[in-house]
Amino acid sequence: MPDGRPVKSQSKAVLLNPANIITFGRLCAVPLAFWLVLVHRIGDAFWLFIAAGLSDALDGWLARRYGGNAVGALMDPVADKALLVTMYITLASVGLLPAWLAVLVVFRDLVIVGGVVALTLAGHPVTIRPLSVSKLNTVLQIVLIAASLLDGGFGLAVPGLATLLTWCVVTSTFASGAAYVWITAQGE
Repeated sequence: MPDGRPVKSQSKAVLLNPANIITFGRLCAVPLAFWLVLVHRIGDAFWLFIAAGLSDALDGWLARRYGGNAVGALMDPVADKALLVTMYITLASVGLLPAWLAVLVVFRDLVIVGGVVALTLAGHPVTIRPLSVSKLNTVLQIVLIAASLLDGGFGLAVPGLATLLTWCVVTSTFASGAAYVWITAQGE
């Protein structure tokens, strides 16, 4: 209070910007998406998933245009990963995706996060940068979720597409997981 007025909290300024509010909204949509699938409102889950994707693009644009911050940089990938993992587990639980695929997708993420935590605790901090194969894996995972929701909610399926996407996700999941392990083992 140098001039007699209260100083505005820096933490509020960091938390309350449009990009972070949108990201937080996407994070809050995760339980709703979970519930919609569980109660077989798959069409509604599809539209929520599409809205989440659009909100991801919007908050990214806002952060680039007006400046992002550490809170948003941390919260955005958490919101994205929470939605993807939740959708894989939930869609597998209602039979729209193979259970083994959900296990594979979640296991890959656990190996990566667990490895980073273990190495950090052992005194070897690791910085993870998104790899091209990992970005491809994420895109394929998103497309498979959207296709599964579209088929489950509206009966709109392209013959053979789900099988093709499933094997593309399997291949890219193994490739991206192996790439992260290899790069980390090399100390890069």
